[in-house]
Amino acid sequence: MPRHPPFKVEIVAASKGPVALASGLAIAAGDAVADVTQTDIVIVPSVVLRGGVWRTGRYPELVEWLRAQNARGAVLCSACSGVFLLAETGLFDGVESTVHFGYADAFRRTFPNVPIHPERVLMISGKRQEFVTSGASMTWHDLVLYLIARYVGATAAQTVARFFALQWHHDGLAPYIVFEGPRHHGDALVVAAQDWLATRFSVASPVETMIRRSGLAERTFKRRFTAATGYTPIDYVQRLRVEDAKRRLERTDEAADQIAWRVGYEDPAFFRRLFKRTTGLSPGQYRRRFQIPEFACLAPVKNRPR
Repeated sequence: MPRHPPFKVEIVAASKGPVALASGLAIAAGDAVADVTQTDIVIVPSVVLRGGVWRTGRYPELVEWLRAQNARGAVLCSACSGVFLLAETGLFDGVESTVHFGYADAFRRTFPNVPIHPERVLMISGKRQEFVTSGASMTWHDLVLYLIARYVGATAAQTVARFFALQWHHDGLAPYIVFEGPRHHGDALVVAAQDWLATRFSVASPVETMIRRSGLAERTFKRRFTAATGYTPIDYVQRLRVEDAKRRLERTDEAADQIAWRVGYEDPAFFRRLFKRTTGLSPGQYRRRFQIPEFACLAPVKNRPR
């Protein structure tokens, strides 16, 4: 480890002084951004999207400051939804980025020129690798460890990770993403098909049954379904089946082969391949990671803490 601190960390905001956080707590900003003429790294923390919507144009002084710092050589980083503010600079147009998967649709609507990969933990982009975005909330671990490795060295990053029990999300974020088929597309016939599938995805030949119920020709139905949801009918069915299998792996001790049958697959080997292709983990690996450990499965405390 270096003898002297390799980073000087400062909290800055639009104005100096206390800044109210979403939790209601306040944090002190040591300086206003106008007082910081140059820095090597800027990290924009998670920001709140009221109602799941980001309104652009609210922080012009911050956006301009971010542009100026990047022009002077600063690396721009974001944690979780902080990329919304970074994207307002225009510097991220055409730049591969990531964002919390829960905000992915809102981000695409707001910044269609920024390609995002919510299944990725970190995206390091730009000619100078000057843009670093991290995905879901706890990937700030990966962001911090990456910056330590980049500027101090791999040994320092490993030491910090070990001391604080931080971890790299080596498997990406696909295992954490909950599939929710888009429903605000305006095609009532497709919504009806989605409603039917929500409770009947495990039946035999669900796509053929949907087509028959729709009264449309097969090619017409498939084209409309794909245009509305972004998924082919069979891909949509498979996503629903895998999502149900994930819940069963988390909450029951049923064997993976039995779960495969319950969600609609007679061939366990095919189910295992599909599950790993979708989540990045085998059913056994998924269960070990997400099933609640025994020590946490205690009876709820009657007198809750105040």
